[in-house]
Parts: sequence; structure tokens; C-alpha cells
Amino acid sequence: MSDAGFVAVLVIELHFPDAGSLKAKRKDLSSIKALLHGRFGAAVAETAHQDLWQRSTLVASLAGSSLHVLEATLDGVQRWLDERCPSGVRVERILLSVDDLRDVLSYMAGGG
Repeated sequence: MSDAGFVAVLVIELHFPDAGSLKAKRKDLSSIKALLHGRFGAAVAETAHQDLWQRSTLVASLAGSSLHVLEATLDGVQRWLDERCPSGVRVERILLSVDDLRDVLSYMAGGG
């Protein structure tokens, strides 16, 4: 197991059934993004469905030195999102050690 650290990427699909406009969705989305950053230290970006009223896709990233602690944080993010968005949220987790990430990047650069 790596001692260089771990990186997690979350692909978060959100549904806002009560949003009647882009302005309403953006208000909710802005709050979610700010709380993910403030509460969990995640870097967050909206990556899809910016022009739809009731859908959004966010990508969030977190890093940590301990796999156990990072997984516990990811579990906390999932619980928080489930509570905050009871009408629709799906989270995909991608979790790699820094060593694994180096291997992937090396392979992609043709050094594999």
C-alpha cells in the first residue's frame, strides 16, 4: 500500500425537481458547492448540464495521506448529499493512490 497519499474524484449527479428556473437551480447548487468545499475541503466544479433547470453534474476532488481517513470522508460526503438531496443524487467514486496515479500518467505519456 502506498504511503505517498491518495486522491479521490467524485462524479456527482444531482436532480432538482423543485427548480423552476436556472436561477433557482444555481442558488441550490452554489450552496452545495460551497458546503462541499467548506465542510469537506473538496475542490468542486460543475461539469455538465449547466443549461438545464433540474439537473447538474459536479466533479469534486479530495486528497489525503490515509486511505482509511479519505474513505471515511467520502462516506461523510455521500451521507451529507443523500440528506441534502433526498429527491435525487448519485455519486461515483474514483479512488487512486498517488503511486497508481503516477503509473496511469506514465502509461498515458507513453512511458508504460
